[in-house]
Amino acid sequence: MATGVDQSVGMSLVAFSLLLFTYYSVWVIVLPFVGSDHILHKYFLPREYSVILPGIAAVILLLCIGAFTAVVIWKNHKPKKVD
Repeated sequence: MATGVDQSVGMSLVAFSLLLFTYYSVWVIVLPFVGSDHILHKYFLPREYSVILPGIAAVILLLCIGAFTAVVIWKNHKPKKVD
């Protein structure tokens, strides 16, 4: 069983992910259909960032996965014995 701290951290991560998903969904799906003079636009970045920010996040994620894989392979590498 998870401790209380683990459960609270897990719930915090779920809440943050839900908030981020909702914000991004409104930004990408709803905002293009709202007039540019509407007050809702002041809570969001310009639309160009809706493509740039996930792209940067994807590159960082791929770099972290590649670095992790390289470290695991490097640590598990066994030198060949020379006869």
